Amino acid sequence: MIKKIDMNSTEFQTQFELTKQFTDKVLDRFGFVYNPENDVNESVQQGLSRNKMIYGKRFCPCFMVIGQTKQEQKEADNRLCPCKPALEVEIPRDGKCHCGIFCTPEFAQNEAVKNEVSEVTHTHSRGLTKQECEVLLKKEQIDADELESLLEARTLKYIDFNLVDTREWMEWVGQRIKGCDYLVPTTSFYQSIEQLQNQKEKPVIVYCLSGSRSAYCQKVMYDLGFKCVSNLDYGIMTYKGSTISGEDE
Repeated sequence: MIKKIDMNSTEFQTQFELTKQFTDKVLDRFGFVYNPENDVNESVQQGLSRNKMIYGKRFCPCFMVIGQTKQEQKEADNRLCPCKPALEVEIPRDGKCHCGIFCTPEFAQNEAVKNEVSEVTHTHSRGLTKQECEVLLKKEQIDADELESLLEARTLKYIDFNLVDTREWMEWVGQRIKGCDYLVPTTSFYQSIEQLQNQKEKPVIVYCLSGSRSAYCQKVMYDLGFKCVSNLDYGIMTYKGSTISGEDE
């Protein structure tokens, strides 16, 4: 049976304020900070408030509550906020709890930078900073806007990386992204990748037409010892920046 809670009721709003005070105390006690995404924090606080009203305890809202009676719920070892797995495993390992509300200061700062990077690259409101470039180059998948911003930052010498086309020569000569450094065709990958043999420490961005061939090459490059390889998700077909054609740049 679904238990309905009126979020506009005085009872819920009172409990919601008490829950916010509770999560504030958790931060102070353990040295955590809130997630930079306020929607995450509010959603978790609402879930905790709901569980407090229904079960009398702030069970974690991201997991089911097992047991009909309080004794059954106790025996089921339901997660009670702040839960033991979060304190002992998730936050030390991941920088945040499973629900995402409690974070280490380092994780929250990094996430805030990522959010700022996303805003900048998708609105082109300004250029990327060096720190934002470094964060972006650690992503496994980047989109066309992000690549365009990174190429601009590379021109300004904020960052350096290799841009690698994994399509075939006839595709490359027909149209390629301006700033592409190497052609490493997927069909002759192992022979062609030798030209980057001494650059495995340098970040690499790979692309193809749709992102599938380059994703395959990305995995192989990691196996070969390349340290940082990002894939252009959906490939050159989504790229709106400058392109060139022909054998000479």
